[in-house]
Amino acid sequence: MTVSVLALLVSGVVSADAAVTAATGTVKTAGDPLNVRRAPSTNASAVRTVANGATVSIDCQTIGSSVEGPLGKTTLWDYVPALGGYISDGYVYTGSDERIAPDCGVGSGSAECSSGTCAAEGVFKSAGAKFVVYDNDGDGKSGVVAYWLKGGAGPFYAWNSGGTGTSKETAINVPKGGWVYYKVCVANYSATNPVLEACSGGITDYVA
Repeated sequence: MTVSVLALLVSGVVSADAAVTAATGTVKTAGDPLNVRRAPSTNASAVRTVANGATVSIDCQTIGSSVEGPLGKTTLWDYVPALGGYISDGYVYTGSDERIAPDCGVGSGSAECSSGTCAAEGVFKSAGAKFVVYDNDGDGKSGVVAYWLKGGAGPFYAWNSGGTGTSKETAINVPKGGWVYYKVCVANYSATNPVLEACSGGITDYVA
C-alpha cells in the first residue's frame, strides 16, 4: 500500500470492487524480518519470517486485526502462498492507492483463527479440499472448524482433539468449484451438537 490509501482503508471507502488481480509488493520494515502469520491476526502463529526488502506475490487480501506499520495503521492483510501465510499490508509497499488483489476466498486457500488469542486456527486448502485444524492452547478444549456446503447443508465439523501444539488434516467431500463457508472455533468435543465458542467471523472459499 501507499500512505495515502491508509485513510481510505480505515474509513471503508475502498471496496472489494477495487481489487482486480494478484500483484507484487515489497516488504518494508525498520530492518528486522517480518513475521508471516498462519491467519490474518497478530495473535495467529508465526509460520516463518520474510526479510525487509523482499518482493512478495500477493494472491489475495482480507480484513484482520489492526496493525500499525511503517506505512501506517490498517486492518488489511495480504496472503502470500509462497510464504504459507499472511502479512500485514501496513508493511507492504505496492505503489497503489487501492487494494491490489482479490478478496481472499477465491479458491486459492484461506485461513482464520478463533477470536481472542487464536486458541484454534483453521486453514482451508483449496487444492484437494482439506481443512488443517491447529490446537494452540492448553485450555482443555478442542480446535474445531464448523463448515457449511452448497444448499445450506451443515454444519459439519473438522476436529483437532490432539492437544496443544498439534494439527490435524481432514478431507471434505466437495467437488471442484464447489464452495464451503467455515468458521474456526473452540469447543468440547461432541459428535453431534457441540457448543461452539470464540468463533471467527467466517469466510467462504472454493475448491480449486
